Amino acid sequence: MPDESDATDVADTTLTADPNCLFCRIVAGSVPSTQVYHDDDVIAFCDRNPQAPTHVLIIPRLHVAGINAPEAADGPLLAAMVRAANAVARAEGIAESGFRLVWNVGHDAGQSVFHLHLHLLGGRPLGWPPG
Repeated sequence: MPDESDATDVADTTLTADPNCLFCRIVAGSVPSTQVYHDDDVIAFCDRNPQAPTHVLIIPRLHVAGINAPEAADGPLLAAMVRAANAVARAEGIAESGFRLVWNVGHDAGQSVFHLHLHLLGGRPLGWPPG
């Protein structure tokens, strides 16, 4: 599992969590997941309902409700998520063939867990337009 712990620290050491949030419980380790990447700021784990051969969710350790939340304007946090996505794509062997990164924002877009997360999909040709 790639570990980029020496990456630039983005988050405060007093991370906030929502005890009712599934992804916060995954970060805390109280809900199991298949982690494929972690560093001080983000973790990445396999989606439980994959839509492609590689379907990984990249989430911040810090609870942020979504990309439209004011806290999501934190450029270093978003950069950490993209860095993690690139590391996972390389580790999964899909960096050269191609992959898709997706943010779902709100119910109409299919967001079902309101904790900021980035989908990484790949391992097969992905059609356009999506949805």
